[in-house]
Amino acid sequence: MLRLSANISTLFTEWPLLARPAAAAAAGFGAVEIQFPYEVPAQDLAAALGDAGVACVLINIPAGNLEAGELGLAGLPGREREFAAAVDLAIHYATLLDCPRVNCLAGHTPAGAARDPCWQTLVSNVRTAAQHLAEGGLQLLVEPLNPADFPRFLLSRCEEFDALRGAVDHPNLALQYDIYHRRAAGEDWLEGLTKRLPHIGHVQFSDYPGRGAPGSGTLDFTAFFALMKRLPYRGWTGCEYRPGGATTDSLAWRERL
Repeated sequence: MLRLSANISTLFTEWPLLARPAAAAAAGFGAVEIQFPYEVPAQDLAAALGDAGVACVLINIPAGNLEAGELGLAGLPGREREFAAAVDLAIHYATLLDCPRVNCLAGHTPAGAARDPCWQTLVSNVRTAAQHLAEGGLQLLVEPLNPADFPRFLLSRCEEFDALRGAVDHPNLALQYDIYHRRAAGEDWLEGLTKRLPHIGHVQFSDYPGRGAPGSGTLDFTAFFALMKRLPYRGWTGCEYRPGGATTDSLAWRERL
């Protein structure tokens, strides 16, 4: 099944966040996803989604100080309380937004730190978060980011997600599969979809290189969309690309593909 959701943290950024659900609906999207919705009150965002008639299908757990280069708290020793508070905030937003899935970013290995303590912290925090989200009827996702763009990120490859899933050993943990990151990591991004489908909770895309719209890079989106239609995947597929101009001008690929 192929159902497209618009990531309104990268698309429709010509509008303020509360106006983007309506812009996405006007462009023909039935759902949106938001990386970090925390700049506006959850109640206001829920009202904007309801007025636009679109669903919110994914948000991220707060990821620390993004302006300082942090990209997740889950794997940072000594920050466990901060991560727990971030999980609680994400649950609050996801509940009010009626958003079924929450993505967790592992974070960077701190400069000069050993990887093993960070990995053990990640396992413990993800296990706890998976349980807390399950109690609220929400699914926890974890997303590996590619090592070329994020060389210090704790979780870079699908094999590392496999190891994390085995160590966490909780049924409420799934993979967020972004084909850009998988290609940038040098993985077989199409084969990986089929191979890991039972553990995939959400799929995202942008073209490679450049993270632009389909057709701006080298990925075979005809094959990708055909595969998504064949696979027994029932979730949404997120458009998380950088339009390089007006968002509506970047949507011609939908007709072409």
